[in-house]
Amino acid sequence: MSVIDGPGAVAESLAGGGTPHGIGSSLPSADAPAKTQGTYPYAADLWAEGLLWAAVLRSPYPHARIVRIDTAEAAAMPGVRAVVTHEDVPGDAMHGRRVADRPVFAKDMVRHHGEPIAAVAADHPDTARLAAAAILVEYEVLEPVTDPEKAFAAEPLHPDGNLIRHIPLRFGDPDAVGEVIVEGLYRVGRQDPAPIGAEAGLAVPRPDGGVELYVASTDPHADRDIAAACFGLEADHVKVVVTGVPGALGDREDSGIQLPLGLLALRTGCPVKFVATREESFLGHAHRHPTLLRYRHHADAEGRLVKVEAQILLDAGAYADASSDALAAAVAFAAGPYVVPHVFVEGWAVRTNNPPSGHVRGEGALQVCTAYEGQMDKLAAKLGLEPAEIRMRNVLATGDLLPTGQTVTCPAPVGELLKAVRDADLPPLPDGDDESQWLLPGGTSGAGEPGAVRRGVGYALGMVHVLGAEGTDEVSTATVRVHDGRATVICAAVETGQGFTTLARQIVQEVLGVEDVRVLPSDTDQPPAGPAARGRHTWVSGGAVERAAKMVRTQLLQPLAAKFGMSVELLTIADGKITSYDGVLSTTVAETLDGKELWATAQCRPHPTDRLDDTGQGDAFVGLTFCAIRAVVDVDIELGAVRVVELAVAQDVGRVLNPRQLAARIEAGVTQGVGLALMEDLRAPRGVVKRPSLTGYALPTALDAPDVRIVKLVEERDVVAPFGAKAVSAVPVVTAPAAVASAVRAATGRPVSRLPIRPQAAIVKPQT
Repeated sequence: MSVIDGPGAVAESLAGGGTPHGIGSSLPSADAPAKTQGTYPYAADLWAEGLLWAAVLRSPYPHARIVRIDTAEAAAMPGVRAVVTHEDVPGDAMHGRRVADRPVFAKDMVRHHGEPIAAVAADHPDTARLAAAAILVEYEVLEPVTDPEKAFAAEPLHPDGNLIRHIPLRFGDPDAVGEVIVEGLYRVGRQDPAPIGAEAGLAVPRPDGGVELYVASTDPHADRDIAAACFGLEADHVKVVVTGVPGALGDREDSGIQLPLGLLALRTGCPVKFVATREESFLGHAHRHPTLLRYRHHADAEGRLVKVEAQILLDAGAYADASSDALAAAVAFAAGPYVVPHVFVEGWAVRTNNPPSGHVRGEGALQVCTAYEGQMDKLAAKLGLEPAEIRMRNVLATGDLLPTGQTVTCPAPVGELLKAVRDADLPPLPDGDDESQWLLPGGTSGAGEPGAVRRGVGYALGMVHVLGAEGTDEVSTATVRVHDGRATVICAAVETGQGFTTLARQIVQEVLGVEDVRVLPSDTDQPPAGPAARGRHTWVSGGAVERAAKMVRTQLLQPLAAKFGMSVELLTIADGKITSYDGVLSTTVAETLDGKELWATAQCRPHPTDRLDDTGQGDAFVGLTFCAIRAVVDVDIELGAVRVVELAVAQDVGRVLNPRQLAARIEAGVTQGVGLALMEDLRAPRGVVKRPSLTGYALPTALDAPDVRIVKLVEERDVVAPFGAKAVSAVPVVTAPAAVASAVRAATGRPVSRLPIRPQAAIVKPQT
């Protein structure tokens, strides 16, 4: 549940007030009725005449040499129309978003449990599954490399070795020493994106020899280019049409669905559909990087940080994917949103035979937040300071330097955020030992006793970068067309649930005063807009829509301004009316349009960034955003059960564009973070994923979702961002796990150095 406790206008706006349309209003999503009524079309709902069904054969081993593949029995089964393996890939056999190291189908070597070996198309889904199971694969099982620390010396899993990237960050004086030193070893587990909707797709062959892919893509142009290269086709012969995306936290970037589908459609000349089982979903897509972190913090006697030393090891799993990006964020933010004059970090990302890791919201930044906030709690305890106070003495601000040498030029109200959560009222304690007053950890039917429950209060400060980093060319294109009183937005930015289509409508309403705004579905016939990640579409695609709308506005107002002998700048549009500065001119947008069709296309491209150099230095980030969270937990110190009572959130948002949507995104991000803190851990002993299902992998449900109280939203606009707004979804995910861990430390006095928090870490043994 989200509780609004913000100041004045912000609280009123978040509660549902504001103007009826345009920027700053709580405009509802256009697809909300269809989604709530169950009529919204997702990829699993698609159908086509002459449809065939696909099934994929996956490796049962995390590491093996493929000796032989025999598809004869499967191909001879009645109803089977095609069987494809690595031998049937006409183009590039290897693909990848950043490094082309992943095969479409395993050829000589299997590198992770669940890796695709072959795919089948048949006239019935059961036939397809039976045929896939009938494919004979002879394996020579090999010892898997599952310990990332041993990957450095292990036999190479790829021709270019097991080390994907090493970043040694050097900032300040290596000989600097603080009066107080604390050390810590931290581990963060493997979080699965666990999309609620089935991962599915449909491939339809075209008469020109090409293929159309209907998938829940978050980056259709990148998916098109990868698919075209693998199919041996020109890019214009492959079209990706984005179907309804049932949520995306990074998992929708995987190409493991559309590539086998496209190959089967091209081979059979028929439409082919695939709907992944939940087990296949867990095995196939990327997960959050499991991470090992060693830290040493130095501080003076007053608690001011002197030096931070860290070693960060990311387990990339079998393939590189987004590991280079995740490592850059982890190393750059290793000291957190604090001023530290001397920082020395060694960061590595390595390949193993574990499940693949990739882009999951807040990658890299979340793992280090867990560690540096654990260190701040240790310093506070050693110095006898309150946890909030030691943080307040070190907070970052605009104008300070990051350890990468980059100056923080964007708003960085970290101290203001921390003060807001520190000073917020605490939730009341239950009155007495009456069990009805306590929501015991483990639920009302749990075995706990109120006398064993301890309450803890903890703090965390988090930061993430906005947009891509290290030279990523961030660009998006949008077209705005107005005709017959309706505005149409054409932009390939994918609506993943983050609210881009709603935002695009609000922008056009605000700029043009047109109430009826429609956003067309995304596909690759439109100009590229880039991936739906890191808050890009709020900034880059929203900026492109704003620029296009302003160009149409000029087209609309210029004849009117010329007629009355004034400049366009002296005319305003509000609530569908056009007025001049002196009130002489007053007309409506509809009257001025008078049947005209106006349109404009514009691009938004933020300023370029640099790749981190050999010492981890460089202006690698376009912008940053920050969050403070105070967690209140109840811990049963006999059972080790933890209940999150409340999370108070203060966040720097730049500008509130859609209050209700913003509150929902913060609440969702916090809940995802709590899931990692307390329960989410995809276990893969010896590289084999255990219990890959929504019963075996614990997720927070509505009953587990904590009370989220937004105590402050700082609206200090970033002058280089369109509308001054910042992305809001990732930073609460990054901050919440560290806050919960801090609160459990406060309740138990235990170190709590592993996420998710295991019961044994929260049990306090009685003193003898």
